[in-house]
Amino acid sequence: MVKVISINAGSSTLKWQLFNMPQKQLIAKGMIDRLGKANAVFTVKYGHEKKFKQEEPIETNEKAVTLILTRLKDLNIVDKLEEIKAVGHRVVAGGEIFKKSSIITASSLEDIKKLSEYAPLHNPVEAYYIEVFSKLLPNAIQVAVFDSSFFSDLSPVNYLYSIEKEYYDKYGVRKYGAHGTSHRFVSNRVNELLGENSEKRVITLHLGSGASISAIKNGVAIDTSMGFTPLAGVTMSTRSGDIDVSLIPYIMNKLSIYDIKEFIDILNNESGLLGISGISNDMRDLEDIEDKNERAKLALDIFVNRVIKYIGSYIAELGGLDALVFTAGVGENGIEMRKKIGDKLKYFGIDIDSEKNNSRGKETEISIDKSPVKTYVIPTNEELMIAIDTYNLLQKVDKQKEQL
Repeated sequence: MVKVISINAGSSTLKWQLFNMPQKQLIAKGMIDRLGKANAVFTVKYGHEKKFKQEEPIETNEKAVTLILTRLKDLNIVDKLEEIKAVGHRVVAGGEIFKKSSIITASSLEDIKKLSEYAPLHNPVEAYYIEVFSKLLPNAIQVAVFDSSFFSDLSPVNYLYSIEKEYYDKYGVRKYGAHGTSHRFVSNRVNELLGENSEKRVITLHLGSGASISAIKNGVAIDTSMGFTPLAGVTMSTRSGDIDVSLIPYIMNKLSIYDIKEFIDILNNESGLLGISGISNDMRDLEDIEDKNERAKLALDIFVNRVIKYIGSYIAELGGLDALVFTAGVGENGIEMRKKIGDKLKYFGIDIDSEKNNSRGKETEISIDKSPVKTYVIPTNEELMIAIDTYNLLQKVDKQKEQL
């Protein structure tokens, strides 16, 4: 058995899981929430229902990593840090450079930093964690697993924008997508559930704070809702999703905004459910008051509307549908939201069973028995997908060493 740790870093959170590979045995998992603040929360789950939780100041990324590694030893999860042979990192943007998961070298790390233009909220943080883990675990290989790589082989028909093609040739302007590791994980799982005789035309709905939808055929991504950056696509928690770009100079002029970065920040952080409702970016808050608050109801209705539009267009692209999959926070736990979406899709053969749908956070089929399209809830596990890719690359390195 080989120990592999998966790192899924956000701007204010750090999630991780430690596995024994290739058995895919989860040894421990944890997260740091409110990272950078004095009241950061550090949690670890390990062993037989054991849990460690502590609130403490965690101001820097380096301290966060140091605490994780320290706790692994203090809680006797590992005897020594050298047991960890590889670290897999989720990286959002791989651009045209990284079309599959890769072992990180000094050169590739610089490429990841340069690709920060494509994911300014993610790549810089993820690159920094790679540097910290490289310093604190110098003998472990570091692997980058790219969200965008699942969509690297889209057809030009789907990844090119209808603008001067030279922008793609010179500057790499194209649809890259995001959440690819999640979409890949759940599509692999639903293909197992569908069995050998199905054509496996699948639409995966990664519905969380960030939301994206993908059309997948026989395990290969055909199209996806996010674009050059994760801002595009459906309405999200605080992101606008698709808009007419002509609105940008129009609203900037009305608001006397002179820095485009300021307006992009509005589209990323002050729009979506939050912008429409004026109340909250949390769908649960809006669902609690939608019966008595018109703006809360409108925000939810717009979210459903945008999701339905993408599903309909992807069914047309796929030439039919065999399975619809809900995943991520809202997809896995949003009983009412799944029902609202399903109710709009019955004419496609998607029919959700109310009793089966009354479930949160576990894998289950929620379609009626005779439904021609299977509908599933499949909890995503990006960290396991990261560990699988990381272990496979570690095996290649070990084989190369044996041949020397």
